[in-house]
Amino acid sequence: MTAVKNFSAKAPAKINLTLHVDGRRPDGYHDLQSLVAFAGTGDFLTLAPDDFFALTLEGPTAVEAGDGGDNLVARADRALRAEKPGLRTGAFHLVKRLPVAAGIGGGSADAAAALRLLAAANDLSLDDPALYAAARAAGADVPVCVVPRARMMTGVGDRLGPPIRLPPLFAVLVNPGVAVETRAVFHKLGLRPGETLGYGSHPPIASGMDFETFMRTLKRGRNDMEDAACVLAPVIGHVLSVLSGARGCRLARMSGSGATCFALFETRRHAGAAARAISQGHPEWWVKATLLR
Repeated sequence: MTAVKNFSAKAPAKINLTLHVDGRRPDGYHDLQSLVAFAGTGDFLTLAPDDFFALTLEGPTAVEAGDGGDNLVARADRALRAEKPGLRTGAFHLVKRLPVAAGIGGGSADAAAALRLLAAANDLSLDDPALYAAARAAGADVPVCVVPRARMMTGVGDRLGPPIRLPPLFAVLVNPGVAVETRAVFHKLGLRPGETLGYGSHPPIASGMDFETFMRTLKRGRNDMEDAACVLAPVIGHVLSVLSGARGCRLARMSGSGATCFALFETRRHAGAAARAISQGHPEWWVKATLLR
């Protein structure tokens, strides 16, 4: 009997280096412009192909992620089977390390990893339209995570630009252990349907920028959800202050709707030293030094 091949995939954290809220559409959704990058840290997913879907979890944040039908791995599996009747599913096992409701797309990354594994198990191409239809059905941030490369994400997350080659970005990620609901942050932002913020357009990001040019350009961007999130979770302001004060920090900003924040450094040594110091000073925080791409 031939052994059934198992499949595995990383589900890297998604970092919004910028997040411009252009305005609120008449249908209630918000139009965004975001430069997205992916970290070297994340969750890990395996698939043992079978006739029936199953999901098991382990890891430090497994309880918060839940293993029921609302887990995004389950949602992605249902969405792709709806697009591809007869698709073979199987038993997923998720090692959950990323904080939940943290602004770094942990659930979306898991869903995208599930779609990649299902594509591999069923000989589907990653550019199969059904894969992206399923990604959109699973969640707004899932499409950009299907191929985890830096790129611009616009609209409600459904329009993706080409991959962007970033300079080496050594980063420290910090989550203070406070969950922030994206819907609550948008509500606090207070835009009515048809209303725009009017804060200005997104700076153009070119592939292959050197570090200094990239940093000057990135600083002209912003996260329009940061102020609202800080009102809902004031500890975010403290995290940003701690990151900004780290030696060698070139930029500190919130990712997504929070509460995870990041700081960018020019060298791995500075990022590692900052992560160690912050972990020692705040052992209750989730702190990771990583490379963004």
